[in-house]
Amino acid sequence: MMIKIAAALGVALMLAGCGGSNFETNYTQVERSAAQNWRVANVEVIVPDTLSVSEVNSYMPNADIVWHGDPAGDRHAQVAAIFRKAIAEGTSGLRGKQPVTLRVVVSQFHALTPKARGLGGNVGVHDIRFDAQIFDSRTGQALSEKFPIKADIAALVGQDAADADARGFTQKVEITEHLVTVFRNWLGGYGADPRNSFSRLGR
Repeated sequence: MMIKIAAALGVALMLAGCGGSNFETNYTQVERSAAQNWRVANVEVIVPDTLSVSEVNSYMPNADIVWHGDPAGDRHAQVAAIFRKAIAEGTSGLRGKQPVTLRVVVSQFHALTPKARGLGGNVGVHDIRFDAQIFDSRTGQALSEKFPIKADIAALVGQDAADADARGFTQKVEITEHLVTVFRNWLGGYGADPRNSFSRLGR
């Protein structure tokens, strides 16, 4: 028992020392008066090839992309697919006359490894960063500034994660639903406002 406690404390100290403990979902909303005139006709999701990827199943791999919620494969493409799905749902309520292109450039997508997801307690963060910008689909003219968006979410871990998986609420669903809420609220303040800050051990 003492060995297990010591090991758990060691992991917690490692997470606190390497990853910090302050996280947030935060952004500046697009003005509703502008967003209500838009209809998202094009979506561009850019996950730069320069973003590093780790497949290591450790507590906190040092990489821009850490993703184990899909089978082994092109992690850049898998992250892009998650964003495209979230954007499609999160912008479906915009039915204005002006067709626009929403361009997203991902800079970080650090979800949990299976090893980290197996931990219990106040640990585990999906740490997500990207820039978003709106363009006129016909002319290419920028209709908004480039918005930096932080979309951190306290991850389900331990038994909570196992129970969620059993009912189909996987890590992929967890993150996608959070991003849907972020996009919906960012574009004019619709829906629930997910902006918050929290303290947790993790990256």
